[in-house]
Amino acid sequence: MVRRQERKEGVRMMRGHRSLIATLVAVALSSVACGGSVATSPPFGSSVSTSTSIASATAGPSWSSGSTATSGSTATSGSTATSESTATSGSTATSGPTAPPSLSLDGPIVAWGDGCCGQTNIPAGLSGVTAIAAGDYFSLALKSDGTVVAWGENRNGQTDVPAGLSGVTAIAAGYLHALALKADGTVVAWGDNEHGKANVPAGLSGVTAIAAGYDFSLALKTDGTIVGWGNDYSGQVGLTRRLTDVTAIAAGGTFGLALKKDGTVVAWGYPTGGQTKVPAGLSGVTAIAAGGSYSLALKNDGTVVAWGRDDCGTADMPASLSGVIAISGRAKHFLALKSDGTVVAWGCTGRGTPPPAGLSGVTAIAAGGEHALALRTAP
Repeated sequence: MVRRQERKEGVRMMRGHRSLIATLVAVALSSVACGGSVATSPPFGSSVSTSTSIASATAGPSWSSGSTATSGSTATSGSTATSESTATSGSTATSGPTAPPSLSLDGPIVAWGDGCCGQTNIPAGLSGVTAIAAGDYFSLALKSDGTVVAWGENRNGQTDVPAGLSGVTAIAAGYLHALALKADGTVVAWGDNEHGKANVPAGLSGVTAIAAGYDFSLALKTDGTIVGWGNDYSGQVGLTRRLTDVTAIAAGGTFGLALKKDGTVVAWGYPTGGQTKVPAGLSGVTAIAAGGSYSLALKNDGTVVAWGRDDCGTADMPASLSGVIAISGRAKHFLALKSDGTVVAWGCTGRGTPPPAGLSGVTAIAAGGEHALALRTAP
């Protein structure tokens, strides 16, 4: 009887522990916010492990050549960083995607989508912007004086623009890190440095374009070769050494794209989802964009070709889409800028889709983790 009673008490304790654990997990998942330590899904697509480890990889690195794509909208050139940070770190995250407090179409930059960490709150008085870039929960703007302004989440220093940074000509935003290309062909990086993605190789120079992925960085050199650094568990860094005659680059979750001089595209890295399987015969490409597990190529006729895994509607590109002049992608949504200055968006609702009604006069676009930016001509 004593042993039977002890077993009963043991069962009750085990059930109690399980209940407590389940409750703690539920609370943790429901409280995910900017700056939190728990993520329910990878920010750059479901094929990416939030722990940035090899655990989720089921296949080895892959290499696919076929059509190529240009740097397109965001990765290779964009906004730059100012000499000081204007981050709105400390803003409170909401439980889900929210619109900006006051969406305005009057300023040079329009932001929409999830504004939990201030990434859609354009700094007051910001002007002279020539390019933009969007990370997971932060935003960057390059000014005409070669400085960079950053705002949004600052959990890992991604909005702490290095003091004195100037002479910037292009910017790129990854998940939790940022890159700036200077006029002298050198690269500056800041933010999260897990796996060394912010450790720019010593002596790197002659760079013409940059791209930031989930946990790695790419730089295109004047000789048409690519230098990569950061996490290489899927070959997204090492396989770049094979490439030549490249004119543009793009970095996705755990894969990369390169546009070659002949208008074809090469893809490499994590293959699950088909994002590295460039469609046979693809040519005439002028720009490229990479999302979490999906790829886009803009052709010289203004049409867009897409391939990869459909995550939350990333494959739902409008069938009649044409007249496109720039493309941008991030985790689970994509943007296309048309020649008439309007923007088309598709993918997860609330993550940069749909664009604000009446948005026009746009000259550049940037897709973030769950938000989007558009640079407009002076109103």
